[in-house]
Formats: sequence, structure tokens, C-alpha cells
Amino acid sequence: MIVDCHAHLWDGRFADNKREIVTACQRYPIERVCVSGLGSYTPDSDEIERLNREVARFMAEEPDLIRGFCSLNPRHPGSLSQLRACVEDRGMVGLKLWVATLCDDPLVFPLVEQCIRYDIPLLLHAWHKSVGQLPFETQAIHVAGLAARYPEARLIMAHLGGNCQHELKVIAPHDNVCADVSGSLFRNGDLDCAIRWLGSERVLFGSDMPGASFLVSWGQVEDAALAETDKALIYRENARRVIPGV
Repeated sequence: MIVDCHAHLWDGRFADNKREIVTACQRYPIERVCVSGLGSYTPDSDEIERLNREVARFMAEEPDLIRGFCSLNPRHPGSLSQLRACVEDRGMVGLKLWVATLCDDPLVFPLVEQCIRYDIPLLLHAWHKSVGQLPFETQAIHVAGLAARYPEARLIMAHLGGNCQHELKVIAPHDNVCADVSGSLFRNGDLDCAIRWLGSERVLFGSDMPGASFLVSWGQVEDAALAETDKALIYRENARRVIPGV
């Protein structure tokens, strides 16, 4: 069975996204899905509350299947209170940061420190682009900086950093950083690259559903020349270690 550590509910498409995720779980060997809400690049406080409220509702609707990650915009002064509400009142098991700030911005530090106290991970969108890089889109160098500042933090760099050949070597020295394969395994050899730089114990399975197909990530792992023990680590055991709430 598989723990998918990276899926989303998109603002304005909640019902459709829930149906797609549940259908995938019925069709494929998915045991658990970690879901966060996404909408605009710089969401205001009302949007953040709406996203997290809908994730919490999905958790209540599918308690055996869905685990929630709290979405935040660290630029808001109420972010720490929102994180506390998501974890303490709504039972969420991680924090998701997208593109409102770089992950090593000082605005993020109080959130990281609270996650350390909660013993929950941070899922960090990261993408190295040739063109179209967003102004506050995290790259591996920012993840590495945060990891060095907070070696006790549990960090997950999403999408293999968007360019595994360039990005994974940057985080490799930091044992508190794992990488997920969500929405990124489009090139033959990406997973081999991840195993080479990080080892199978630092790679987590993710799909980026419903924006990307579960089958893309699943097929790449199944097709890789991996021992069954390595596949078990990627599919579920690493997630159970890094995300205690799954």
C-alpha cells in the first residue's frame, strides 16, 4: 500500500478534487493521502481560512484516508495562530508552504520553530526553472539554508526540486531534508538520480493529485530497478517516519 504525501484541494474546485482523490484511492493501492489547499499565489487570510477549513472537512469526511497539511501565507501576522488552530483544533499533521515567500525568509522562522515543537514536517514547494521562475518560488538553495538553520526540523522538498540533476545535490548534505517525487517524474532517470544523491530512505512518494496523475509517479517507481525493500521505503515507510500523523 502507498502513502501519497502530496495532493491538493484547489480553491473553487473542492468537490471535484475530493471526488478525483477518493476515486484514485479506490482504484489504486493508496492507503493514505496528505492533502493541502491551494489557490492564489499570495492568498489573503480569508482564502487561507477557506482552504484549511475545506481540508479539515475532507479529513472528517474520509477519516481513514485523508490527512491534512495546513496551508499558510507567512506574510500574514495571523499565520502562527492559523497553524495552531490547524494542528491543535483540526488535527492536521504538517505545514505546506507554496510561493508567497521563499522558505528561508525570516517570516517563516516562527512557523518552523512551532512545527519543531509539534514534531510535524514542512512540505516545501520547490522548483528550479529555466524560464518563468516566480519571484518567491523556493529552490534547493533556500531549502538547504533553512535545513542548516534548523537541523531539527523535518523538511520535505517537493517535486525533487523541479530539476533533480541540479537541485538534489544541494540538499544532499542535510539529513533532515527528504524529497518527494510528486508532479516531477516526467524524465527517465529522475528517480535513479534521487536514489543516487539521497538514498532510498530520503525519497517520499507523492502524486500532486489532482493536478498531476497518480499513475505517472506510480509507474516510474514500479518501472525502476529497485529492490522491494527500497520500494517499500519510498511508498510508505519513509512517510510514516517523517510524517508521524500518517
